[in-house]
Amino acid sequence: MLSDWELWACANQVLKTHGENAPLHVAEQIGARALVEDKAGIATWKAIAKRVAELMGKDRPTRLQ
Repeated sequence: MLSDWELWACANQVLKTHGENAPLHVAEQIGARALVEDKAGIATWKAIAKRVAELMGKDRPTRLQ
């Protein structure tokens, strides 16, 4: 497994490269690894997905006012 720093770096690069389509790219990567039953790869890409969502602001709790 990659370090936390490396996961954030990967997420940042995916976002820079794919922009709005970053979540789709991540989902494709998870799917590709699922097809070959690469459990470590799936776990890595899920961790990247979480960070991509945070960077995109989609993982922040909704704030009621």
